[in-house]
Amino acid sequence: MIQNIDPKTVADFGDEWSRYDQSVLDEAELSAPFERYFDIFPWEELPADAEGFDLGCGSGRWARFVAPRVGTLHCIDASEKALAVARRNLADQANCRFHLASVDDIPLADDSMDFGYSLGVLHHVPSTAAGVRSCVRKLRPGAPFLVYLYYAFDNRPFWFRRLWQVSDLLRRGISSLPHGAKVRVTQLIAASIYLPLARTSKMLEGVGVDVANFPLSVYRHHSLYTMQTDALDRFGTRLEQRFTAAEIETMLAEAGLERITFRQGEPYWCAVGYKR
Repeated sequence: MIQNIDPKTVADFGDEWSRYDQSVLDEAELSAPFERYFDIFPWEELPADAEGFDLGCGSGRWARFVAPRVGTLHCIDASEKALAVARRNLADQANCRFHLASVDDIPLADDSMDFGYSLGVLHHVPSTAAGVRSCVRKLRPGAPFLVYLYYAFDNRPFWFRRLWQVSDLLRRGISSLPHGAKVRVTQLIAASIYLPLARTSKMLEGVGVDVANFPLSVYRHHSLYTMQTDALDRFGTRLEQRFTAAEIETMLAEAGLERITFRQGEPYWCAVGYKR
């Protein structure tokens, strides 16, 4: 059986979270993206002492906010390095359980979990659809699953999509470099491209300009550290896939989810559905 995992991509993320473990960020910068991702998550519908999973937990940056709200949180990652960072960052969360496993080998019983989420992970496996199905199998009927998958710029203008195509050519070259070289190149990208564009969009927003389509405006309130992290994530990862909202909705429905809702706003696309 062919596993739904790309070992080089797993290694990339292990190196990334070891380098940028998020421990230097203040609470406000850590919580802001969490609130965006989870603002469509039905916290009020979870049972008392809910048990669920974080598939692809990485550094534990989402789990640190989820764990205090639930009974048990299973933090799952295919990278031993990433899981070590998560253990360290979540050392004060006694209800977290850690599992070294890929998405097609989740060590939880089928139909058992009260919720699940996977943010920014399943577009980095060979078969995203199979990864979604693996996650949904672990949910009990009626349980919610929150997912974030890279969008195919289906809601962006033509010029925006062409700009991304140029950047993707850079990604293909940079992602094949040794880790140390990738870090240096992406730090340069963060400082010379991300930071100027982000601060320009912040300035324009301050004088009333709509910056929704301004490149990298999503980083206008973020630190250089976050930009460095995401530049390495974006340009240093060998395998990524992108999907339209329609493709994601079909994928989720075919995996057994219903009542699918998309978040309207960045990050695109974030969606939640309930297991039939």
